[in-house]
Amino acid sequence: MQQIDELLHRALQLEHLSIEEGVYLFEQATTAELMYVGNRLRFHHVPDKKVTWIIDRNSNTTNVCIANCKFCNFFRKPKHKEAYVTSIEQYKKKIEETFAYGGEQLLLQGGHHPDLGLDYYCDLFSQLKELYPNLKLHALGPPEIAHIAKLGNKSHTEVLKALSEAGLDSLPGAGAEILNDRVRRKISRGKCTGKEWLDVMRAAHQLNITTSATMMFGHIETNYERMEHLVWLREVQDEKPAHAKGFIAFIPWPFMDEDTILKRLVNKRGTYTGDEYIRMIAMSRIMLPNVTNIQASWLTVGKQVAQACLHSGANDFGSIMIEENVVSAAGAAFRFTADGIQKAIEDAGFRAQLRNQQYEDRELPQNIVQQQLNRQTMIVD
Repeated sequence: MQQIDELLHRALQLEHLSIEEGVYLFEQATTAELMYVGNRLRFHHVPDKKVTWIIDRNSNTTNVCIANCKFCNFFRKPKHKEAYVTSIEQYKKKIEETFAYGGEQLLLQGGHHPDLGLDYYCDLFSQLKELYPNLKLHALGPPEIAHIAKLGNKSHTEVLKALSEAGLDSLPGAGAEILNDRVRRKISRGKCTGKEWLDVMRAAHQLNITTSATMMFGHIETNYERMEHLVWLREVQDEKPAHAKGFIAFIPWPFMDEDTILKRLVNKRGTYTGDEYIRMIAMSRIMLPNVTNIQASWLTVGKQVAQACLHSGANDFGSIMIEENVVSAAGAAFRFTADGIQKAIEDAGFRAQLRNQQYEDRELPQNIVQQQLNRQTMIVD
């Protein structure tokens, strides 16, 4: 008990706990203790009762992928009858729908296509920005950057610099899964190593490209590997230049296992429970004192668990996600409208605030304001 109290006290002083200390807290502290400290740290980083959310569209460049991740139902092999590469006309329709819904950002990701290299993505980003100058591109991720670099025999920095000049605004933390290579070799052998993932993020931070970080847990990893993952992210964040935002947010989510190869390999459902997810949110706050924003993944855990996370360290509720294919293909079935996400935040005792990818406040788009006014009028009538 004394050791738990000491570690929690040090966490409240924003000290960097070791991997072993993180494991001890995660395994020995009560959920109430972790929630209390996570919540205290949340209000240190974000002092008011604001909880942010965003409107964006998660669209895919292609479903062709040679990484063969064992948790993915979305990908198709090259030349598969269902394989596709999204066309400019399809992007135009998606982007105009996103703008109509009040969004301004495209979260653009896809598979490791063996024929789509740096020139393709630079041309794509340039065309999209020429057509829609106000569009924000939150695009690709470290595994895709590493894949593109290998295809073109270029460095991560060269790839990121070219993409940034073509229109990339920020880099998602996709493909982190668990950064330890013991796990990666078993679940995503075709993706970059954990070190490569971290090195891509180091290069992005040097170029002042804002990034986020993620963790997919609850499959074959150990508690040590979870805490190791957090410590490695913390180290990269410590290394960023003073002028860079670096990891602007961290988003953990549980492995969704419906019909995935990984589920069959481990012969059990993922170890995720609502309590475990809340504890991981709190531990994220405790182990990442240098990352400002922690996001609760309502898409995978649902409204009630995500609301509890707002009292455990999370200060962001993510996106209403106009389109999402990869996680949904593995069993995530939760959905929110603009009204629904705001009400969920407010019902949890917080003030909902629309944001952009840089975590800057946005005014509610007029169409959403008008819809809310119309509904209020109908209720009064």
